[in-house]
Amino acid sequence: MSVSFKNIVIVGNSSDDPFAIDLAFSMGQVSDIADLISMKTFANTEFCPRFISDEEDFSCVGRRLEGKVVVIVSTSSHVVSRQNLAMRNLLIARAAKENGAKHVMLVEPDLYYSAQDRGPKRSLGETLVARDEKDLKKFDGQPFTAKLYAQMLKLAGVDSVMTVHNHSHSVQSMFNEVFNGHFHNLIPYDIYCNYIHQSDIVNYGPQGEGLALCAPDAGARDFVKAMYNRLGLPKAKFILLDKERSGEREVAIKLHDQSESTFEEIDGHDIVLFDDMVRTGSTVVKSCEFLKQIRPGKTVFAVSHFYASEEGREKMANPAIDEILTLNTLPTVLNRDVQGRLRRKMVVLKIERWLGQNLARILNVPSHREDGAYQIDMSSTNPRFIRKIYSNDQLPELHAK
Repeated sequence: MSVSFKNIVIVGNSSDDPFAIDLAFSMGQVSDIADLISMKTFANTEFCPRFISDEEDFSCVGRRLEGKVVVIVSTSSHVVSRQNLAMRNLLIARAAKENGAKHVMLVEPDLYYSAQDRGPKRSLGETLVARDEKDLKKFDGQPFTAKLYAQMLKLAGVDSVMTVHNHSHSVQSMFNEVFNGHFHNLIPYDIYCNYIHQSDIVNYGPQGEGLALCAPDAGARDFVKAMYNRLGLPKAKFILLDKERSGEREVAIKLHDQSESTFEEIDGHDIVLFDDMVRTGSTVVKSCEFLKQIRPGKTVFAVSHFYASEEGREKMANPAIDEILTLNTLPTVLNRDVQGRLRRKMVVLKIERWLGQNLARILNVPSHREDGAYQIDMSSTNPRFIRKIYSNDQLPELHAK
């Protein structure tokens, strides 16, 4: 696709979403989102978006967005439920198409309904391994909601979808099918690699001596191994853990028999354990407690989607986790009250610029901003605190190795 900047219209599904505002700014959009679209709610509580036009101009009724690419930025909120935001996405997409937009893209960093990625029959969801009766029973009585959401987005007028680090093979396969290959699942390898290389979150030698990357289970192995290869540190180590579930929340951790390194080989190393998401925190805490047996220098948990409940945050306050590195795919994680006691050891990488750069690549327009791909946010209570927010292009001078 090729389009000019003047024909790109970026909106959110709420007019005051800071994530959408920052992404629009990174793309060079001058107009405020609130000046482009009105989020009306009628007295009966029904939502009706309206792309704003000159009330005196009757020359382009129904053609306000003719030839435009409309980008809908969709995140999460404490104020509006995901169900309501999903419906807003559908109505905004339909409004865009019915007013002339030639292409509608949904940018949803944490893709809604991805946990509901299969149904109670083998035909409902594509998986990498054959589904057994236990897996089918897990979804008994439930809908395959991820597929329904994709189909509804398509029906509403969405032409392409961009998300970040979606973990589900079923969702990826199905969204690719529904959107004819126009599904962009961005994996933040470059962000994590840059921060590990340029910051002081872990200590290691010039070729990775003293550093180990850890995959918490076989499902995360490919992602963490790709991270290992991209880091370009040949003397760093790679370990793989295994977990055995004895119940919904009962997990036992051990070293996987296919792990490339043994405990003896990583004794005293700084360890970065990577995963795509965290909810209850039970598995990651047990994994880090397991790793503490080898007396690591430091244990960092890096996770793309931080869903953690209050219970999960309490668990991750465990001293087995020295620091948490995450992204703002769920922007509420920036709230210090949401972080709670974790604020002392949490670092959030703000990815709006990075998404803007990828959006520019997909739309085939020049990237508007070149001053860093992400920003760093941490509490002043973090022992590594330098300033509240700074750009990654400043890391070399702030953290000279």
